[in-house]
Amino acid sequence: MGISRILIANRGEIALRIHRAAHEMGIETVAVHSTADADAMHVRLADHAVCIGPPAAKDSYLNMAAIISAAEIAHADAIHPGYGFLSENAQFADIVEAHGLIWIGPKPEHIRTMGDKIEAKRTAGALGLPLVPGSDGAVSEIGEAKRIAEQAGYPVIIKAASGGGGRGMKVCNGPDELETLIAQAGSEAKAAFGDATVYIEKYLGNPRHIEFQVFGDGNGEAIHLGERDCSLQRRHQKVLEEAPSPVITPEERNRMGGIVAKAMADMAYRGAGTIEFLWENGEFYFIEMNTRLQVEHPVTEAITGVDLVREQIRIADGKPLSVRQEDVEFNGHAIECRINAEDPWNFTPSPGLVTNYHAAGGMNVRVDSGLYAGYRIPPYYDSMIAKLIVKGRTREGCIMRLKRALEEMVIGGVNTSIPLHQALMKDPDFINGDYTIKWLEEWLAKRKNV
Repeated sequence: MGISRILIANRGEIALRIHRAAHEMGIETVAVHSTADADAMHVRLADHAVCIGPPAAKDSYLNMAAIISAAEIAHADAIHPGYGFLSENAQFADIVEAHGLIWIGPKPEHIRTMGDKIEAKRTAGALGLPLVPGSDGAVSEIGEAKRIAEQAGYPVIIKAASGGGGRGMKVCNGPDELETLIAQAGSEAKAAFGDATVYIEKYLGNPRHIEFQVFGDGNGEAIHLGERDCSLQRRHQKVLEEAPSPVITPEERNRMGGIVAKAMADMAYRGAGTIEFLWENGEFYFIEMNTRLQVEHPVTEAITGVDLVREQIRIADGKPLSVRQEDVEFNGHAIECRINAEDPWNFTPSPGLVTNYHAAGGMNVRVDSGLYAGYRIPPYYDSMIAKLIVKGRTREGCIMRLKRALEEMVIGGVNTSIPLHQALMKDPDFINGDYTIKWLEEWLAKRKNV
């Protein structure tokens, strides 16, 4: 029979993205929404819609019981979690499958393994992925911590085993401050994630953030779809992504891509995943794996021609991968700008009424957004309201097209990060591809002081 109706357990542009892929496959969609999202575009376009609670995410988009009930009410046979919310919640994946529904995502045990950063690092090492020097697991005793830090070489970084977003992370420059910083990182982690466990890694001075898109069929076949450069970050949040990376050679891509694809095949990984690395001086160091679709997946789609959401649905439906490694070709260059409803320079959120809206267009220009004139952006969720994705034959051509597309893009009534992206497009370092994960925050600080 196969999947005939998918409940989309998400909101905004990713819910719309999943809806579009499903409809192109002849599959019906069920939108779930909070009361704040009753007028959202994904709700308007879906075949069926179910309200699952009040605005707060914990009462709606994170309410597992409400989502399962909605799936049963709407007779859905599969659930796609998108990204964020419950997408990397192994318990939810277990519940979905226990209710006889198809989970459009990785096996719950793989979500569980890769969600624990210490276990993820251990697993990655066993699968042959290069690791950052540091502790093999949790560090609880200060003597052991000092020994590990000395072996790795200062500076080191203390990280929370659970969670992310920069919380529970402390950089330590020498043994005198190690004990204090471990205590601080542990208490931050406990407050944010309910888990005080920390581990230690070598702190890389000025790396780039390079991630590889992988896909597995769950039965031992896996491929990679190249890398994305996500180094332009502010407070560990990505601002702009591009593919391919300006610094990775085709030889490096093939070598590392082969390593990550083999690791996923050996793991019998199912569906979409992203292996994230820090890259410095030609060396890759595994940092984590995301067991879901990424916000920045469109740049990979642009240069490979592979519809990643369609592929997710196919694999969840028990079908084989639609492309083999030898079929994957990388063409041109793509850049994605995350457009947020916020002040472009101090990043204060700017929810409110969209008074007018015009999406950029033209050849190889894509806008993923649920915006329309008259839509009220709610204050309860992430501030990202659109993604502008542009492809060019070359990186230089891609930047020129992106400048033009940013000029065309109109979002009235609220502040947006479009001026930030316009300024980035003019910066010589960005134009030359000469940036690292620290570059954007340093660039913003300089602008502030001018």
